[in-house]
Amino acid sequence: MTDVRLRHGRASLALGFFVQGVAFALLVTRIPGIQDRYGISDAVLPVFLAAVPILAGVGSVVTEKLVLRVRPGALLRGTQPVLLLALLGVGAGREMWQLVLALAAFGLAMGALDASMNMLGVRLQRAYGRSIMIGFHAAYSLGGITGASLAWLGVHLDLSLLVSYLPVVAVLVPAALIGGRWFGAAEAVSKGMEAGEDKAGGAGVVAQPLVFKLLLPLCLVMAFAYIGDSTVSNWSAKYLHDVLGGSEELATVPYNAYMVTTLLGRSVGDFGVRRFGAVAVVRCGTFLAGLGFGMVAVAPGAWAGIAGFTLLGLGLCVIVPQTFAAAGRLFPDASDAAVARLNIFNYVGFLVGSPLVGALGDAWSYRGAMLVPMVMVLVTFVYTRSFETDPARYGGGHERSRTADVG
Repeated sequence: MTDVRLRHGRASLALGFFVQGVAFALLVTRIPGIQDRYGISDAVLPVFLAAVPILAGVGSVVTEKLVLRVRPGALLRGTQPVLLLALLGVGAGREMWQLVLALAAFGLAMGALDASMNMLGVRLQRAYGRSIMIGFHAAYSLGGITGASLAWLGVHLDLSLLVSYLPVVAVLVPAALIGGRWFGAAEAVSKGMEAGEDKAGGAGVVAQPLVFKLLLPLCLVMAFAYIGDSTVSNWSAKYLHDVLGGSEELATVPYNAYMVTTLLGRSVGDFGVRRFGAVAVVRCGTFLAGLGFGMVAVAPGAWAGIAGFTLLGLGLCVIVPQTFAAAGRLFPDASDAAVARLNIFNYVGFLVGSPLVGALGDAWSYRGAMLVPMVMVLVTFVYTRSFETDPARYGGGHERSRTADVG
C-alpha cells in the first residue's frame, strides 16, 4: 500500500509540474497578443515582464513561512487553480488594472507552486531512496512544449486570448484538483519514512537549522543556470537572425530544439544519476552547456548555432533539478526552507540573464555576450562537491548531531 501511495503521489506531482509548464508557456508565448489587447507600449512592457518573476520570488518567500503551518501538498493543490484562473484573467480582462491584478496573482501563485512542488519532489525522492527529481522537471518541459504548441495554434487560428485560454483552463483546473488528492497520502508516507529513519538513527537527534552560507554555492549554481536558460529563451531567435544570418523562419528553430533536447535530457537524467551519481551528471551537464555556449559564440552560420543551442538544452536540463535535490540532501531536517530559499535564485537568474546579454551585446558584441553566461555556467564545476549524495563528504558542519556523542 505504501508503494502505491508513493506512486500515486509521484504521478500527481508530475501532473502539477506539467500544468505549470503549460500555463507559463501560454503566458510568455502570447506576450505580443497581451501587449496588443491592453495597449502596452514597448517602453512599459519590460516592467510587466519583470514584475512576474519578482512577485514569484515574493511567493517563494511567503511559501517558506506558510509551510510551517500548511503542508506543501495542500498549498500546491490550492494554488494550482489560482495560477490557471489568473491566466484566464489575463485573457478576459480589458482594463490595465485588470491585467495588473491578474499578473500579480499569476506571479505570486507561480512562486508558491515552484517552491511547494520542489519541496514535495525532494520529500518524495527521499522516500523513494533514488533519483526521481529530474523526471518531474521533464514533465514541466513537456508542459512548456504543449503550452507553446497551443499558443501557436491559437495564433494560427486567429483566436482571441480568452478563447485560447478558456478550454485549457477548463480542462486543467479539474485535472489538477483531482490529481492533487494524492499529495497528502504521499506526504504522509514520506513523513513516516523520515520518522522511521530518525528512530533507527537513535535518540537524541538534533535537527540542524538552515545555514545560508552552506546553501550559497547551490544558490549561485541555480542563478547561473537560469541566466543561461533566459539567454536562450530571450536571445536565441535574434542571435540566429541578426548575427548568424538565418531567416525569420529558421530563427524559430533554436528555442524549439532547446526545449526538445531539454525534455529528452530530463527524461533520461534520473537513470544517469542512479548509474553514475549526481556529481558526474552535473559535471557532464555543465560541460555540455559550456560547450554549447562556446559553439554559439563562434558559429560560422545558422545551423552551427542551432547545434550549439541544442547542446545547451542537453546540458542545462539536469542542473536545476539536481540543485533542488542537493539542497534537500544538504539540509534533510530543513529541506522545505532550503528549497524555498534556493528557488528565489531561479528568478534572480531569470531577471539578470536577458538584460545582461542585451547590454553586453549593444556595448560590445553579441558573440562576446554569449561567452559571459558560458563562464557563469562553467563556475558550476567549482561547486560540484555540493552535489555529493553523502553530505558528510563536503562539510560536516550541517550534519545531524547526537547528544549521545557529546562527552
